[in-house]
Amino acid sequence: METNAVLSLSLSICTFFIQTVLSSSTDSFVFGGCSQPQYTPNSPFESNLNSLLTSLVNSATYSSYNSFTVIGSTPQDVVYGLYQCRGDLSMPDCATCVARAITKVGSYCPTACGGAVQLQGCYVKYDNASFLGAEDKNVVYKKCGPSVEYAKEEEIVGRRDAVMGGLMSDGGMFRVGGSGEVQALAQCMGDLGVGECRDCLSEAIGRLKSDCRAAVYGDLFLGKCYARFSTVGAWGIAAKRRLPLSLDYLLIMGLLSLSFFMLS
Repeated sequence: METNAVLSLSLSICTFFIQTVLSSSTDSFVFGGCSQPQYTPNSPFESNLNSLLTSLVNSATYSSYNSFTVIGSTPQDVVYGLYQCRGDLSMPDCATCVARAITKVGSYCPTACGGAVQLQGCYVKYDNASFLGAEDKNVVYKKCGPSVEYAKEEEIVGRRDAVMGGLMSDGGMFRVGGSGEVQALAQCMGDLGVGECRDCLSEAIGRLKSDCRAAVYGDLFLGKCYARFSTVGAWGIAAKRRLPLSLDYLLIMGLLSLSFFMLS
């Protein structure tokens, strides 16, 4: 069974890129996207965007989540942004991850009015259309690994489902669990309320269990939360082994005409 990946972002994000290798490094690239609208260099919007990104970097030295809005003289100059680090990262690691994510999104989306980058350890997003505090259960990225050995399928799937059930019953925005070989984690964006987080994770975990049923690992990112599981070491939390290499297949979902490119 080959790995497959599904990637979609909101309608304002229409250029996509993903990485074909998952590793334990917190700054390893997972996915990202850029909006189609572009801003003019040296414009008020660019000045506001630079101010926003500076605020994100500075805030990440003392908080694992924050959001900002920079008001412009016109509605077209307003920029919204947030970052979030994985719940187990130290503040120094969080700050480093956010700084690298901002560097990457600036490189990939040099004059885009909106951009987003997900690294293994953190997420950064900005846009000139407001998205802060809004629920978003659209699938952004999905990746399922190859199937587990047939002889172990029943055991692994049973453990996976039990661990995922435990994550749903836990509280908090960041949740981890494990049983035997299976490890899992889930996290909500910091701008969601408790009930919104529960609803988002219920959707993510339910889809992950059905879409990646007997896979070695699975990732399901919605717009405001994600759930992940692995039988070979969960993203540097407990093991350093890399996940198996395989080709990604990309499906872009949305109503706009979309372009995409793969990163080597």
